[in-house]
Amino acid sequence: MTAPARSLGVDSASRDSRKEVPAPPALRTMHAIGTTAIVAVTAPAAADSAATILRDELVAIDVTCSRFRPDSELASLHRSGGRPVTVSALLFDAITVACDVAAHTDGAVDPTVGTALEALGYDRDFSELDPHGTELLEAPGAAPGWWRIELDPRRRTVRVPVGTHIDLGASAKALVADRAARRIADALRCGVLVSIGGDVAAAGVAPVGGWAVGIAADSAAPVDAVDQVVAIDGGGIASSSTAVRTWRRGRRRLHHIVDPATGACVAPYWTLVSASGDSCVDANAASTAAVVWGERAVPKLRELGQPARLVRHDGHLVTLNGWPPECGPSSRRAATGAVAS
Repeated sequence: MTAPARSLGVDSASRDSRKEVPAPPALRTMHAIGTTAIVAVTAPAAADSAATILRDELVAIDVTCSRFRPDSELASLHRSGGRPVTVSALLFDAITVACDVAAHTDGAVDPTVGTALEALGYDRDFSELDPHGTELLEAPGAAPGWWRIELDPRRRTVRVPVGTHIDLGASAKALVADRAARRIADALRCGVLVSIGGDVAAAGVAPVGGWAVGIAADSAAPVDAVDQVVAIDGGGIASSSTAVRTWRRGRRRLHHIVDPATGACVAPYWTLVSASGDSCVDANAASTAAVVWGERAVPKLRELGQPARLVRHDGHLVTLNGWPPECGPSSRRAATGAVAS
């Protein structure tokens, strides 16, 4: 059972000045894979080592899984002509996780949307996109389907049909957050929180009161401007939004969340969905799938049992499965600096 996110309150140590207040977590930030990454650790002396481990993981995921680098391992797989290819353990793991997410979400989050995203104009790093591109000449087609990817774990081979392009953006960022958090906690024997563009993972022993995470549509939002602050002791938390990572093609406003059934951008029924899970991958799968599911999301999330917070296009707020109630603006100042988006 997924442990619910908890509202962050004032812990007993801060209420009683006679008790020793633990040192605050130490943070390091860096820019990688087109976003901002944050690592926080409960042992301040370990912060630089934690940052080195996180940077190593980010470099590895970029050279392995990037859809935008012609020299990435994923790009090489796309050029394989439909033949089975022996791949690295990291790429095999990333594609396996993406296919597992697709199965878990009944295809709502499908890694074979790469060609559709390219047709919509998302064919390079987001910072390099033309925000006012030309009108689309033809509608993108439906995703071929994740089940067309053939995985052989014994030989560690992957076969991708000709014309199918894999996009791992929906799960690889969450996967590397989970990997980095576990690796840092194991290597440095401390509590750790990792945020990669708003995909948040925690491992080790959390600080008293849990890790404080801000909830906002944009992970770049300052912590005093987030919608809510929640706390997690472990696992992950993620948000998905149709209001950020947007661009225009002619008169159409587009965003990065695609409905695999059509290949088109999802209608913005939900402007922001946040979820927690046993891992960041689980949390990201639920939040992204909910955006794709639209008005069907509430019963589907209830069935999954993961705590979730959904903001509808008209501002109506829905919370499910033990997601904590709103606590007002006073709690926002307690965020560690990680914002789930």
